Amino acid sequence: MTPTLFGRWQTRILLLATVGIFVTVPFWLANSGQARWVYFAFLGYIALFGLAWDGLYIYLQKFRWDRDWPGVFQLFGGIWEGLFVAGLAQTVGLPGISPQLFHLGLFICHYSLVWLATYLASVSLTRILFPRWRFRGGRWF
Repeated sequence: MTPTLFGRWQTRILLLATVGIFVTVPFWLANSGQARWVYFAFLGYIALFGLAWDGLYIYLQKFRWDRDWPGVFQLFGGIWEGLFVAGLAQTVGLPGISPQLFHLGLFICHYSLVWLATYLASVSLTRILFPRWRFRGGRWF
């Protein structure tokens, strides 16, 4: 079954709150001062903006004959989300992330690892540990 909007939201938040935090902690430990909280701020903005993007993705899926995304569309969506958050942080800054604290190379490394880990968890661990997840449209509650 194709995930519903609420299913996508619940899955995104759950995976970022578990796997995303697990991947973010080493970046937090490797930095000091105000810069160490930037990675958790990025994680929050990825979740926040992702909720809006999920609404758009569900709308666009209606135009596909099978109402589902191939894996390459998920990759393009992840690249777009990363470019969007990085562009905002680098140009205007985001609350908690000033352009002076933004480092593009570290952002790319952090975002890529978070995206890859959450993607792999959604296509493997989630389906193994929660076999009925897919039949509920991705909803957890």
